[in-house]
Amino acid sequence: MMLDAYSLGALRTQPARTMLSVGGIAGCVILMLFLLGVYRGVADGSLEYIRANRTDLWILQHNASNILRCTSVLLPVQAAHVAGIPGVETVAPVLLILATIGREPEAATVYLAGYNPASGLGGPPTIPIGREPAADDEIVLDAAFARKFSYLVGDTVTIRNQHLSVVGISTGTNAFVVQYAFVNLPTAQRLVGVPGLATAYLVRLSHGASREAVAPAIRAAVPTVAVFDQTTFLANNTREMQAGFLPFIFTISALGLTVLTVVLSLLLSIHILERRRELAVMKALGAPPCFLGLATIKQALMLAGAGGVVALLLFWPVVELVQALAPEVAVDVQTTEALWIVGLVAVTALASALVSMQRLRRIYALEAFA
Repeated sequence: MMLDAYSLGALRTQPARTMLSVGGIAGCVILMLFLLGVYRGVADGSLEYIRANRTDLWILQHNASNILRCTSVLLPVQAAHVAGIPGVETVAPVLLILATIGREPEAATVYLAGYNPASGLGGPPTIPIGREPAADDEIVLDAAFARKFSYLVGDTVTIRNQHLSVVGISTGTNAFVVQYAFVNLPTAQRLVGVPGLATAYLVRLSHGASREAVAPAIRAAVPTVAVFDQTTFLANNTREMQAGFLPFIFTISALGLTVLTVVLSLLLSIHILERRRELAVMKALGAPPCFLGLATIKQALMLAGAGGVVALLLFWPVVELVQALAPEVAVDVQTTEALWIVGLVAVTALASALVSMQRLRRIYALEAFA
């Protein structure tokens, strides 16, 4: 109890510095929470389209393994060959292209998915507002995209001089850097000027047919395609998403923790130097060797704890502000993940205390009588 009172009292002697330290720690925690939340948001937005379109097999061009960072071009003749293989019930083509909605300076890019709504495959995960496109001049927009550019159901958008009516707003289709939009397959093919073109075929098998038997048959009959089951295809896209985003997350987080460690070490060291004579007196009076070191550790952990609490209180208001300014920024953080990050910052604070404690060894009891 005496140790806690001393550590708390030491922090109170410099209230401005203590508040700045707590603010800096809170900022670091918020940054890490935000990066983790954006990563989870990107993961959900990038992969939910694949998860929702649960199909038996995904077919892409040979050497293509995902729809996030690969180019795949399939032709109608390949679909005909696949449809003729025993066990194949439905072959649903999907054409994915980058398209620009509107004109400069108000132009915006979407990941346009052309599909056949009648097949039940290739469409948006959910449409909470409106419906699927039923005609060639209709489009469904992602909710974040629609909110950012103030589009509502009933509005008209323009893609390559073609006017499309917004008939639905979808969710689970925000991949952060780009949002999905959905049109009928003929509309997407007309936009690229190649009838019958597709990016992928979503294959549904007949009742009783085995993926393990049909997939090799497709590869043998159409050697120019790559065939994946749902689990493998989702794993491929997950790996591509992580490869493009995780290094950035880890780098920024590591830099933030490094800067926090250095700054907190300097602040604790300055605090020790400012109280050098007081600490020398305590040593002269017989303070146990571990007392001053534990006091420094307590101070660091108090700062980390206060910073963590402030960060948790401010995080969601900050997220709401960011999303009001940039609706495409999707953030998703679980409670356990937030606690892990606060714990990681506490470990960083402990490391800072251990570094600054080295200065305690250079304080001698005789200094009290100098």
